[in-house]
Parts: sequence; structure tokens; C-alpha cells
Amino acid sequence: MTPQEVYNIMIERDRFSKWLGLEMDEIREGYCKLHYTVKEDMLNGFERIHGGVLFSASDSAFAFACNSHGIITVALDVSITFTNPAKAGDVLYVEAEELHLGNKTGLYDIRTTNEEGKLVCLFKGTAYRTGREVQ
Repeated sequence: MTPQEVYNIMIERDRFSKWLGLEMDEIREGYCKLHYTVKEDMLNGFERIHGGVLFSASDSAFAFACNSHGIITVALDVSITFTNPAKAGDVLYVEAEELHLGNKTGLYDIRTTNEEGKLVCLFKGTAYRTGREVQ
């Protein structure tokens, strides 16, 4: 199964990623790049993007990248560091890259940047490969 076929299966069932407005730019084995526009209802009390939105978009990119091999893969451990704010109307780019792929685990670096290329957050994920094929 190709990475695009895996993504198509996942996004068909992933109502949350659709609700976030995530749009895929590129998908290949161990990698994905997507983007979305920050909406008013994604803001916190200081009118900046809520950290939960950044986390969720990063987590979705992580899921698309680590499942791209066609093996059902789930998160074991994740962490996020916030570096710069974003506001309504900003377009954010989320790029997930596989750093290591083993028999049972994978390590991923997920970076969110703004239109100027500034880092908005850095998300690191460790994934567990179940051995079951995506269907």
C-alpha cells in the first residue's frame, strides 16, 4: 500500500484532522507536510493560537508520517516545545520527518513554521509499530 493510499484511509475516518482544516501538501514513506490556517476559534485568551491546536496538528502529522509504511503505528511518547506565537489568519506549515525506523519503534521530528519560516513549535514523537497492516 502506498503512503497516499494509507493517508486516504486515515483521513476518511479522521474527523478531528478535517475539523482542524489540515491540508496535505506531500506524503511519502516516513514523511508528510501539511498546512492549515489559524481560525478565530483556535485562539486562546490572549488571541494567540491555543497550544492544544498546535499539539493536535503536530500529532496528526506525526500519525500520517509514521503510518505511511502501511503498518498501524501508535504514539508511545510525545513532547512539544512552543517557540513563537501565531494569530488568526496565519498559515502554519507542519512537517513530520522520520529520524529512525526500527522493527518495533520509530522516532519523528515534527516542526511547525509560519509563513516567514519561523519555528512556532517543535514536537518529538516516539511511535510503536503494531505489526498489523493498515486496512
